[in-house]
Order: sequence, then structure tokens, then C-alpha cells
Amino acid sequence: MSKEEPIMESQVMWEPDSKRNTQMDGFREAVSTACGRSLANYNELYQWSVESYADFWTEFWKFSGIVFSCFYDEVVDLSKGVADVPEWFKGSRLNYAENLLKHKENDKIAIYAAREDKEEIVKVTFEELRQRVALYAAAMRKMGVKIGDRVVGYLPNSVHGVEAMLATASVGAIWSSTSPDFGVNGVLDRFSQIQPKLIFSVEAVVYNGKEHNHMEKLQRVVKGLPDLKKVVVIPYVGSRETIDISKIPNSVFLEDFLMTGKGDQAPQLEFEQLPFSHPLFIMFSSGTTGAPKCMVHSAGGTLIQHLKEHILHGNMVSSDIILYYTTIGWMMWNWLVSSLATGASVVLYDGSPLVPSANVLWDLVDRIGITILGTGAKWLAVLEERNLKPAETNNLQTLHTILSTGSPLKAQSYEYVYKHIKNSVLLGSISGGTDIISCFMGQNVAIPVYKGEIQARNLGMAVEAWNEEGKPVWGESGELVCTKPMPCQPTHFWNDENGSKYRKAYFSKYPGVWAHGDYCKINPKTGGILMLGRSDGTLNPNGVRFGSSEIYNIVEAFEEVVDSLCVPQYNKDGEERVILFLKMALDHTFSQDLVKRIRDAIRVGLSARHIPSLILETKGIPYTINGKKVEVAVKQVIAGKSVEQRGAFSNPESLDLYQNIPELQNF
Repeated sequence: MSKEEPIMESQVMWEPDSKRNTQMDGFREAVSTACGRSLANYNELYQWSVESYADFWTEFWKFSGIVFSCFYDEVVDLSKGVADVPEWFKGSRLNYAENLLKHKENDKIAIYAAREDKEEIVKVTFEELRQRVALYAAAMRKMGVKIGDRVVGYLPNSVHGVEAMLATASVGAIWSSTSPDFGVNGVLDRFSQIQPKLIFSVEAVVYNGKEHNHMEKLQRVVKGLPDLKKVVVIPYVGSRETIDISKIPNSVFLEDFLMTGKGDQAPQLEFEQLPFSHPLFIMFSSGTTGAPKCMVHSAGGTLIQHLKEHILHGNMVSSDIILYYTTIGWMMWNWLVSSLATGASVVLYDGSPLVPSANVLWDLVDRIGITILGTGAKWLAVLEERNLKPAETNNLQTLHTILSTGSPLKAQSYEYVYKHIKNSVLLGSISGGTDIISCFMGQNVAIPVYKGEIQARNLGMAVEAWNEEGKPVWGESGELVCTKPMPCQPTHFWNDENGSKYRKAYFSKYPGVWAHGDYCKINPKTGGILMLGRSDGTLNPNGVRFGSSEIYNIVEAFEEVVDSLCVPQYNKDGEERVILFLKMALDHTFSQDLVKRIRDAIRVGLSARHIPSLILETKGIPYTINGKKVEVAVKQVIAGKSVEQRGAFSNPESLDLYQNIPELQNF
């Protein structure tokens, strides 16, 4: 990018109430007192948190009220950089599940569970949750699940998943999960790498008005996991009388499994006290271009990072009720469930966000009194495209925060939210990844929301945008890097004995510095961040580097275009040109007039050198099951390569649309 690249004038969409004393303010004051520093605002607090990151995490440990049985000897070895993966809070002993179940208001609701196919909302109190987790854990111990064993869920977003995960964590085993929309190959690509001992699954799910039987898929998954000792089947849509589990070896219904944990009296909750760095979750990369990477996240690192994001950045308190629209196979589920550690209530929704109507989530906000609603940027764009106006159809009185992630939130979505949903809400675009099971940047109760920008880099996250030479750039596009250690980075990858896959994934581009694989721009005036797409989708025609999202922001503002995909194509000499595919909105047709208007808009909004060489129509755009647009796989297809890992896509058939396109043949 040239040095003259303009910074957009920033439009304020929301401002914090100066009279409101937030937990971020309280923490800043506590730090100022403890460290003898006068930190006047968020920016000064942020700079201190990355320059003195050991002190920052020390102070946040105190502030967060983490439950532990042994105090730490050392916060972190400051002689080690981010690439050395230093151990955090060495000597401490704690349990993740204990921190989520510590709230003693027994009749307070911990979980609300809502389903597309059921009018009733299930409510589970903290006391009931503790009892259920104790029962699951006792049954696990009875069958021989030990510290370090793997327990997996092939489950919808239901109470069972939370109960099984917390029980797994309480005994010191490692949890991993994926959702029923994953095909057999997608599940085995993940779970076969980690040899689970126990799997939880349902017999069927309902999505988009249809029942999907799950038993045949489960049978094939179990066949591919020879280390399984037990398969627990949960009657979810039907009853056990209608479900045949005889073809699945070592299978048992949930009720019978839990009975094995019952002695003469109800089992007591026991929490194994484990090192801060003890493995908690194994998360998987999307696996769209190869076998998914198995990222091991620590119990302490996940807990303290999520607490920081919920308590400080989100100002979450025990009276909050949070719904994040997610599946159990996406890291946002893990992030959502950690909210329990603040005493807040969690809402689990299983089903389509558009059935029985596109107002289903707004109706839940009103029915339950939800205060924080999280979603994908794509869903907000769909609502806008359908011209829905929740401000006119719903009350939304309790809602104070809307969060968005999964893909960059377009500037026009900010306008839509403030105009047609709620004008007083904090709209927080958040961004991070499965790799850190959390966020590098996101919502912030202490500073304004500017249109089109993520508010700020999060505390303790030393994020910069770097150019190809490894120099930080401000107000220019660059690679998102993190220069200092963070407790939420994976401790290691599973089956990566010498750490070579780990180093290649994050540290091959800039030695000793975490390169995340995202392209971004930091606005030096506001401190806000624009996410510009994956850097493996970075475009570089004629030496001009830019992210695909820069194009999407312009193209998808056209009412005729419902979605778009921007990918590079290379000829045999290595020259690159950019191809833009447009998926047309209903009742609109692809035309050369539209192509001309889009070219003109890109020229005005970016530059003549950003204009794609070809603009073509497509009937479909591939997405991962977690709702991320997949550019790299299309890049492979138009280069004549096959994509093996089709189980990672929600619509794998769309890849076939990009084979043998005549206009791409003579380059």
C-alpha cells in the first residue's frame, strides 16, 4: 500500500456514558494504585498492559477472583518470547470447571436452552448444573476416564454439551467437540487424531424445519475411532423406545450411563487441582486445505483470557444474560460457556436463526431478557437484505450489547444496527480466532464505537500491523502480528512432537513473532482496527497488496449483490490477476452495467489498481460450517487442483461451480 493511503474520517456511532462506573474503570484505578502509575484512559492502560504484560496479568489475576488451591511462584519467564511458548502462573493449581460453578446463589438460572422445534425454554439453575456435572463426572470416573484422557461431543448446542464438558474438565480430562452438521469425514479428520475414550452424541437434530437422523453418521464415526470405550447416546428428538443403538458397539443411553455414577447417595462434585497449563480443550483449524491442526488450549490460559474479555471488555456482571448464536463446534461456544464464571446466565440456542421467522433471536431477547446478543456478521447482513426492522417489531429493552464475529463487519451493517435494531446498543465487532480461543481485539465499554471499525486492541494483546519487511505500519494494510507472549496461545499441537507444525503455523513469516494469518489496518487517529481478510487470501496484482475484504466492503453495498468472492489467479509465469465473483440478490440479474458501476466504485473507494481483472457471476459461494467464506479452496479449484477436505464446508457442492470456467482458461 502506498504511504498516501487515506484514513477514512471516523463517524461515532456510540459513546460510553461518562457517569457509568465500569469494571474497566475499576481495574484501571486498581492498577494505578497498585503500580503507582497514573493511567488516565484506555489507551494508556492498554500501552501499560503490553509493555508490562507480566504486571498486567498479575493485577488481573487479583481483580478477576479466580479460584485456586495453590498460588503461583512466577507469572511468566520474561526471558522467553511468544515463540518460546512460556509457561504461565507456574506452581498454581486450579480447575476450570470449579471457576464456572463457584456461584452459590443456588436458584439463580445458569442456563436457558431454546430450540427451533420446541416452544418451551429449558431452565437450569446453578445448583442443578452442579448436581448434573457431579453425576456425569462420577460416571466418567467409574468407566475409567482419567486425567489427560480425551472426551468428545458430537452434539447440538444443548445443555448436555455444557454438562459433559464441565464434567470432563472437573476430572482433568480434555474436551473436544463438533456439531451434527459435520459429515463423517469431517468428524474423523478431527477426532481420529486425538484418540478419544468416550463420545457423547444425539440420535437426531432438527434444523430449518427438518429432522435429520444422526444414527447412521454416528455408527460410521464410531467405527473410525477404535480407542473408544463408551458411546453415550442422548435421545434428543425422539425417545429411547424409538432409537436402536444395537449396531453401535459399547453404546449406552445417557440415563443408563449416569446411573453408573450413582452410589447410595448423590455424588459430590470433585475438582482435580491441576497446573495452570494443564490441557482443557483441543480445538481444530477449519481444515479447508489439509488435515485440521489440533490446537491444545490450557485450562488457566483459556479461563483468565475469557474472564478478561467478559469482565473488563464486556463489563459482564451476574445479572447479564448472554446468547451467542453458535454451534458446539465453533470456539465461540467455549467462549460463551466461560461467561458462567462471572455468574451471568448463558442462553443456548439450537436451530436456524431464520426459523420459524427471521425474528427468532430477537423474540428470545424479549422472552428471556437477554442483555448481550452475539452473532455472525453474515446474519446481520441477511437481516438487512431482507429489510427487517427489529426496532419496530420487538421491544429489545434489556439489550445493551450486540457482538459480531466470524467475518469482518461491514460499515453499512453498523448503520443498519443503529438505525433499525437499537440506537443505544454497544455494537462490538470482535476478532481473534480458534488459534487463541479468544480475541485479539473487540468490544470495549470504555471508548466510542466508530462506524466500520473494531473498537480497540484488547488488554495484554501486543497487536500490530506489519509490512513485508517486518516493520509496523499505522494507517496502512499489514499482517496482524502479536509481539509478546499471551496466556491463551496453544501450549502445543497434538501429535506435533518436535513443535515443527506449531512453528510453521505462526512463526515462519516473522521469526519470533506470532503472525496470525489475518490482514488488518490500525487507524492511528482512533486506535480502531479494520479487518481486511485472511492474509492467505491477500491479493497482490501488479505489486499492490490488499485484503479481499477491502473489495467486499464496496461490492456488497450494492443492493443487487447478495454475496461476493474475490480470489487471485496465477498464470504459468507466476503473474497474478484478481477475479471477482458476484452472487446476485433475488430479483436482480447480472449485467455489464452493474460490472461497470462496481468497477467505478472500486476505483473511487480504493484505486484503479484495485479493480479486478474479471468480474463474473456465480450461483454459490463456499462457506465453512462455522460460517466463514473460503477463498483459498476456490483459488485451488481455479488452478486445477482438487480439494480433498470437503467435510469442512457447509456447502461443498459450490466448489464444483468454479471448475473449468471458460473465461479463466486463457491466462
